[in-house]
Amino acid sequence: MAVSGIAGTMKIAEKIRIAFRADASLAIGTGHVMRCLTLAEALREKGADIRFVCRQHEGELGVLIEERGFALRRLAAPRPGEQAAADGPAHASWLAVDWRRDADETLAALDDFRPDWLIVDHYGIDARWESRLRDQADAIMVIDDLADRAHDCDLLLDQNLVALRDERYAGKAPEACKLLLGPSYALLQPDYARLRPRAALREGSLRRLLVSFGGVDKDGLTLQTVEALLALDRPEMSADIVLSASAPHYAQVATLAENHARLRLHERLPSLAPLMLEADLAIGAAGATSWERLCLGLPSLVVSLAENQRPIANELARSGFVIWLGHCNEVGAAEIGRALEELATTGLDGAWSARCLGVVDGRGVERVVNAVMEAMNSAEKVQERSL
Repeated sequence: MAVSGIAGTMKIAEKIRIAFRADASLAIGTGHVMRCLTLAEALREKGADIRFVCRQHEGELGVLIEERGFALRRLAAPRPGEQAAADGPAHASWLAVDWRRDADETLAALDDFRPDWLIVDHYGIDARWESRLRDQADAIMVIDDLADRAHDCDLLLDQNLVALRDERYAGKAPEACKLLLGPSYALLQPDYARLRPRAALREGSLRRLLVSFGGVDKDGLTLQTVEALLALDRPEMSADIVLSASAPHYAQVATLAENHARLRLHERLPSLAPLMLEADLAIGAAGATSWERLCLGLPSLVVSLAENQRPIANELARSGFVIWLGHCNEVGAAEIGRALEELATTGLDGAWSARCLGVVDGRGVERVVNAVMEAMNSAEKVQERSL
């Protein structure tokens, strides 16, 4: 692999420096920062010095990043009335400022920390921003799910299971860029691979549910799921509910959980893996958590929460891994309740759980870290030959 930005500038004897540029907010959700944290922890175990660069938004995860022991540089919150550039990518609003300002502020945040790798996980950033950061980092890695814009990077990760996966980035990434595509590269926390051997096939009675639509759940699907469950005449069915206290409907869900012993509310968890291992069925979004559920063989009812989740949900459903209830504006308590009643009546088919177990082995982070290290080793060899 030829890594265009590294050769000739690699710090052979120094500690590896890696910077992450990712955001969380009520609009963005928490998934981008969470998967970057998973990758950052694995890279730190390899001896890397890590720095996060994140903009201050409502719902950001700066405190969690620092609790995990990582250095953080906060970019100033958008000014009142400020908007992203009109010439930005489709999700430019998630950046919330002009991409040129964001690039310049990121440069300043990395002025005393020239990274060997800059890892970008942000739908509001494209090739122009990345090109502007070229001189500040030896190499750039992009984590993407959309394939809807051009990138200037040396390594690109898209962990999704979608149709025409191997063609999505044609013309959108440099020819020398190495592509890491598919759920075998899913950025799962280590406990998923550790617990995977304990995952049993789910079959027969439906008794324990896991309800998790992400940390924010601005669409209120957690509340609607709880209401659907309580409306069923199924006292044998209980639920673990995972929801952030910052979610708009948290108070209503908390009240219901206080009044019903079969509802257990979890506000902050380091990992969903233990709850997934115990559940018979999950109800949640068609995003990054899909790969966690598959790793532990957990059948799921999913709702797509964003446009980029539609093709993922469609492919997961087509392959028999999930039941896709529809998009968030099409699904409510009635639709969720009907699906639960049907599964409770028929029981779970063990073949469904078996299919899920065959997709993701939980070693994606290991593969991504190896790809980063291999790229650095390749660059070192190029430099040695040039000496």
